Amino acid sequence: MRHLKGGAMILCLIIGLISSLGWGWGSTEPQVSAHAAAMIDVQSGRLLYAKHADERLPIASLTKIMTAIVAIENSRLTDKVTVPPEAVGVEGSSIYLKAEERISMGDLLYGLMLRSGNDAAVTIARHVGGSVEGFVYMMNEKAAYLGLENTHFANPHGLDAPEHYSSAADLARLTAYALKNPTFREIVRTQVKTVPWPGEEWHRKWYNKNKMLRFYKGADGVKTGYTKKARRTLVSSATRNGRQLVTVTLNAPDDWNDSMQLLEYGFQHFHPVKVVKKGQAFQTVRGEKKGELVLRVVAEQPFIYPLTEEERHQVSIEPVLSYPLKKMDREGLRVGTARVLLNGQPVGTVPLVTQYQDEPSVFSEWMDVFQDVLGMGVGGGG
Repeated sequence: MRHLKGGAMILCLIIGLISSLGWGWGSTEPQVSAHAAAMIDVQSGRLLYAKHADERLPIASLTKIMTAIVAIENSRLTDKVTVPPEAVGVEGSSIYLKAEERISMGDLLYGLMLRSGNDAAVTIARHVGGSVEGFVYMMNEKAAYLGLENTHFANPHGLDAPEHYSSAADLARLTAYALKNPTFREIVRTQVKTVPWPGEEWHRKWYNKNKMLRFYKGADGVKTGYTKKARRTLVSSATRNGRQLVTVTLNAPDDWNDSMQLLEYGFQHFHPVKVVKKGQAFQTVRGEKKGELVLRVVAEQPFIYPLTEEERHQVSIEPVLSYPLKKMDREGLRVGTARVLLNGQPVGTVPLVTQYQDEPSVFSEWMDVFQDVLGMGVGGGG
């Protein structure tokens, strides 16, 4: 090292720092403090990282992600809700609701997600489900609908209970689903919310507990949590160049850094690739022309999937036709699917339809092949 001077020495120090953080140029997966963790690409639903991701664990206030989305889908933000006596003084985080107070569902949801109000959770549950037990039933029904096999809820707030658990992978899938709802998305990315406080001289002002909104550029949610049994739990989301990723860390002593490392790893190493283009032809149905047109079997929509640079060369597409070729006599027929495989494992499908197209020139067909060889034909961005 003593022979290195100036910029070379600084470069070595930077490379060493990046290596110590567990990510960077040519790095493998990051090393995180969390006992369990997962990362998901919101658009495609692909899990990009997993560590003990299917283990059933206590999740603390990450529970409120399900509470919020069930409430959003089964009530109106303008609903006026009466605070029940049983909600007042619930153990843990609170937004200090008063018994019989009237408050809008929208304001309750901000109190739930920004300040993690357990009193807000009970009030929401009573209003939407008729009772806390009724609402918990709705939460578990939603979990079953989403295929969350390692999830079961016993309450709407996340206080420790024997039959209250989820997994990092299930929480990632749940959050990806919830973030596609514009109301949920707007609430969790809000840093400060001011709401009326009846009977007081001032308004309530709620600051979001999620420090990721300030720590990480592009962060836009989602939820913090802590109980003595669950320890520190965190779900984070961030958007960069139109791509949104979600990370989940459970029992994570260094949760903020864990989330930032995972997000950086996801954005740097995975990129959306247009594996199938809309209108991409897979088969010519017949040779005879209709004027200057040819009937072909084409992709009805594009298929975009996050891939590493190495994985780009491990994708294959298998068209499967479920309609007899000889009966394909008109445009717009749904005639099968194109299965997309990564390393031989299915990752998605695209509907195939018949469509009349201009017969391509030899030059245009040659250019398509040339682009595919260069890796441009399935180029990213989408």
